[in-house]
Amino acid sequence: MRISSWRHGALAALLAFATVGLSGSFAKADGEAKLLAPSGTLRVGIYPGSPTSMVTDAAGKPHGLAYDLGGELAKRLGVGVDYVRFERVADIVTAIHDDRVDFTVTNATPARASEVSFSQPVLAIELGYLVPANSPVGKVEDIDKPGVKIGVTKGSTSERTLPAKFKNATIVPAESVKAAIGMFGRGEIDLYATNKPTLFEMSDQMPGAKILDGNWGLEHMAIAIPRGREDALPMLNRFVTEEQSSGALDTIQQQAGLRGATKATRK
Repeated sequence: MRISSWRHGALAALLAFATVGLSGSFAKADGEAKLLAPSGTLRVGIYPGSPTSMVTDAAGKPHGLAYDLGGELAKRLGVGVDYVRFERVADIVTAIHDDRVDFTVTNATPARASEVSFSQPVLAIELGYLVPANSPVGKVEDIDKPGVKIGVTKGSTSERTLPAKFKNATIVPAESVKAAIGMFGRGEIDLYATNKPTLFEMSDQMPGAKILDGNWGLEHMAIAIPRGREDALPMLNRFVTEEQSSGALDTIQQQAGLRGATKATRK
């Protein structure tokens, strides 16, 4: 009889311990959801035209680094997802800073780190130059000459970085990647500078266009969230590591047609 009572007591204690552990786990997950998606929906900032953000395949289905990682994180948090579209990434960073967007994936530059908080790097991508068919600019050494017009996305890292690199060529901001393609046709720019995944997407729409050999640096893509939510960064870093190690990140890149990426390294 005493043995039976001891077994019942032990079982009750084990169940109580398990219940406490589960409730603690649920509470932690619920706390992370409230921190990362306080409205109950994860607002994911995206802009069209770049595989690092969002592109549409031949069947009309959207893919992209920010798009798919945002959707996967929302599932893990147990919340809905709302994709908020912008024309360019600089607008998304501003929206995150203003708490109008909860999540995106973008280049983790020091300037942006003063406005938003970043996870560990997701992946690195090369920066390059795109020239149209029959361009007189055949190599990087041909760029820095008077009269050469280098297109960049307005508010981008390229716009801030390239003026110090080129003393003779002119930097010409474009409102968006889509606008830049039209600028090529009107002779308003001679080449375009940004990350290679975006350049490959542009070249697909410009017969005869090519990306120059080499690169002028790397972008370290990371998850960006509003400042003040840093308690969620350990969970986001685990999420990034799991997406990398499971092969899910490779699948996302393939579905988005993301070219020009390399393995991320801790900065």
